[in-house]
Amino acid sequence: MDIVGFLKSQFLCHLLICYIFIVSGLIINFIQLFTLILWPINKQLFRKINCRLAYCISSQMVMLLEWWSGTDCTLYTDPESYHKYGKENAIVILNHNFEIDFLCGWNFCERFGVLGSSKVLAKKELSYMPVIGWMWYFLEIVFCKRKWEEDRKTVVQKLLNLRDYPENFWFLIHCEGTRFTEQKHQISMQVAEAKGLPKLKYHLLPRTKGFAVTVQCLRNVVSAVYDSTLNFRNNENPTLLGVLNGKKYHADLYVRRIPLEDVPEDEQECSTWLHKLYQEKDAFQEEYYRTGTYPAVPTIPPRRPWTLLNWLFWALLLLYPFFKLLINMINSGSSLTLASFAFVIIIASVGVRWMIGVTEINKGSTYGNNDNKQKQK
Repeated sequence: MDIVGFLKSQFLCHLLICYIFIVSGLIINFIQLFTLILWPINKQLFRKINCRLAYCISSQMVMLLEWWSGTDCTLYTDPESYHKYGKENAIVILNHNFEIDFLCGWNFCERFGVLGSSKVLAKKELSYMPVIGWMWYFLEIVFCKRKWEEDRKTVVQKLLNLRDYPENFWFLIHCEGTRFTEQKHQISMQVAEAKGLPKLKYHLLPRTKGFAVTVQCLRNVVSAVYDSTLNFRNNENPTLLGVLNGKKYHADLYVRRIPLEDVPEDEQECSTWLHKLYQEKDAFQEEYYRTGTYPAVPTIPPRRPWTLLNWLFWALLLLYPFFKLLINMINSGSSLTLASFAFVIIIASVGVRWMIGVTEINKGSTYGNNDNKQKQK
């Protein structure tokens, strides 16, 4: 076996990155388990510790985007709003068109120092996912089954629990509920026509109930809504696999800060407001496709070193035993040992593929199709 050639292979890079992420993540999950004893004693200390532990996991993903692939993310926003980012609680509305839009959202959080405490409204299935899903459990992430009749009570309770959160946090929400595909868009626009709602060209119809409840539960705790629209230059189609391969992308993120007092309290009025917001987002998309820019001042927030330093710490801690085991296996010459190693490689490859598959658009939820089924009943 050509060890040098193997070590230089792209696959080994993927393996090492995922090895560091998974092993360090499981170690952190294990530590988080022990922090549960703090909850009845000092809930706020439990929360602060878990914000730092969660950062150790999520920052590794951001490191891949910022340092490994070197992806640029230009922020377009009002200079007055820029100085408030990271200094207040906010609800961040993200469009849902790309496989790495969640990663760009995390990058936005990281640049303003709220990555460890950031929250999301996530589907229940993700809570069973090792590392990230388990991390989210200790961060008091709001999970839902996407059946509003069953979800409402749980979602309201989880959101109300955040009212006394000790850290500044951003609540990231994809109001469309699922990633954009042409099929889902066609179904979504059929629903819009049936309900007499304005049609959208570049977005799915927003799910208004979850957003309205989020606003109601976090009012007077959250200061603003950050309406965020993400695009990539030169018709780039970014993927997590591309980021793992070190491919550089060029992201443009347009953020509007809207004071929460401008968002109606009444659920129906809030729903109307959100539909109008998505019409505006559609117009911004149209303008971006036409001109390649957004109507705001472009800036690149400074990249912080902590994501890289955190990754280097775990790499130094975990790579030595890995390479020592690898070299011992290869030098042993034992068929059983080599077969065992090959088996581990296959399992790791399947694991990497599975983690990537979670983010792929063509493997997104069928949530967008359910409306069509209900409409046809």
